[in-house]
Amino acid sequence: MKLVILAGGAGTRITEESLLKPKPLIEIGNMPIIWHIMKIYSHFGVNEFIICCGYKGYLIKEYFANYSLYSSDVTIDISKNSVDVHRKRSENWKITLVDTGEDTLTGGRILRIKNYIKDDFLLTYGDGISNVNITKLIKHHRLNNKLATITVVQPQGRFGIVGFNKKNNLVENFLEKKVKWWHIFNFIIAIFRARFSNSFFL
Repeated sequence: MKLVILAGGAGTRITEESLLKPKPLIEIGNMPIIWHIMKIYSHFGVNEFIICCGYKGYLIKEYFANYSLYSSDVTIDISKNSVDVHRKRSENWKITLVDTGEDTLTGGRILRIKNYIKDDFLLTYGDGISNVNITKLIKHHRLNNKLATITVVQPQGRFGIVGFNKKNNLVENFLEKKVKWWHIFNFIIAIFRARFSNSFFL
């Protein structure tokens, strides 16, 4: 099963980094976010990736085009214009990078990769690191035989609450950050059946 990674957004909420590079290339522990995502999926046996590029997508293409060079020991003979790779530490990955446009929305990005999707596929954002067990998720998806399965997350509330007595305006209690049942967000690790994608692309 292939993983489609949505990596085309401008990353406007983190402009101090995304002015220079697309958000998926922002580093965590000296490696780009997208590399961490791919390592997680690779751990679960997913080694084929389709990356939907957009904003500064050429930098993502350059990163993976040079990945083997970056991660290996090399001797460069400038006079002969040759490169000898001594020790390769490359991943067992097959990566398709597709220019899906800078301002394209999610549906449009998926539409633009239709020629690369023949079977069921996984979908995630280029900045979505999680601890979801992908093997169990795929099994759950197949067991329920649905067209699509998505993961959701219920984050902790952002603020604590202070309770006031309306008569004397004195503080009566403090409540920790509350989780409300309606605060459920699409974390978008999703799985789509091929027939869903086929109807989507019509």
